[in-house]
This record gives sequence, C-alpha cells and structure tokens, in this order.
Amino acid sequence: MKTFNQILNFRLIALLFVAVFAASCSDDDDAAPEEENEVEVITSVSLIFTNNADATDVVTATAVDPDGEGIQELQVNDEITLTADATYTLTMAILNALDPADVEDIGEEILEEDDEHQFFFSFTNDVFADPAGNGNFDDSADAVNYNDTDDNGNPVGLSTSWTTNAAASTGGSFRVRLQHQPDIKTGDTGVNDGDTDFDLTFVLNVQ
Repeated sequence: MKTFNQILNFRLIALLFVAVFAASCSDDDDAAPEEENEVEVITSVSLIFTNNADATDVVTATAVDPDGEGIQELQVNDEITLTADATYTLTMAILNALDPADVEDIGEEILEEDDEHQFFFSFTNDVFADPAGNGNFDDSADAVNYNDTDDNGNPVGLSTSWTTNAAASTGGSFRVRLQHQPDIKTGDTGVNDGDTDFDLTFVLNVQ
C-alpha cells in the first residue's frame, strides 16, 4: 500500500510539473512582441519662398535644433519678409544633420510616406490674398493651396502656393505644423490628428 501511494504521489507531481510547463510555454507564445516606435530626428527645417515672377527673390527662414537629440526643441532663427502683391512657391528643406558626413533628407522620407504625413498652416488673417483667411488649423477644410497630393489624392504640403496681399504689414505670424498620421490620414483629418513631428511659428512681414 505504501508503494502504491508513493507511485501515485510521483505521478501527481509529474502531471503538475507538465501542466505548469505547458502553461508557461503558452504564455510565452501568446506574448506579442513590443513594437519599436522609431522617432525621426530633425535638426533643421527651412521654409523656402521663391517668387514665381522673380527667381532672384528667394526668402529662406530656418529653425534649428541646438542640441540634436537633447531636450531642446527646434528654435526659429529668422523672420519671413515677403514682397507685397506677389505669388510665391513654398518648399521645405527638412534635415537630420547629426552626422555631418551622412546628412539625411527627411523630406525624401516624408515624400516616400506621403500617405502618412500632412503639413498644416496658420497665419495672420488676410495677410495673403490667396489663400484668404487664416489657414487650416481651426478647420482642415479651410483654404490652403497645396501643390502636392498623396496616392489617395489627399494633400501633403511639401510644396504650396501663396499670394501676398497688396497692403504692407509687419509683425504677423506664419505657423507650420507637420503631422504624422499613419493609418488614419484622410481628406478630413486635421491638425490634432496623429503625432506632431514639428510645430514652428515665424514672424511674417509683407513689404
């Protein structure tokens, strides 16, 4: 009888061990690997306004990150001063220059993933004759003249068009925000949808 009990206890212990081991393996198999969220490093953003009627009239305003991957954000260095009653094409130079020997053009990456990105703009009311108003921060349907679209026909903003008002003005503002909107970007998504890659405000003058 004693031998039978010993055998029974041994079998129960063995079964318990197998059950624990199987549960442990099941938990390991069910655990989903954590996604790695790669954050783009942007060390400088340049807004480049080129006068459509005068190629020598090029206005560049730049923001620079003074400490690279450190805690400081991009800092605006320049004001924007445009000619009154003139039409400009705005393009962007967006760089990661942490390694001067291997400068990354982040604009190219945005172009490759244009269905995940959109630039939004806010500016002093009616400083531009076209687009009129104050930009599309408050309502994504408000007028901004996008020259580029993604494969779904939604705006991107690496190139836009701006016609200044005929009246001179000083001390206005021009704000641009780049939103990263993977899997959610549509024709209706706005400035608060997705994650912000950068948000810059420049002083805007028209003379």
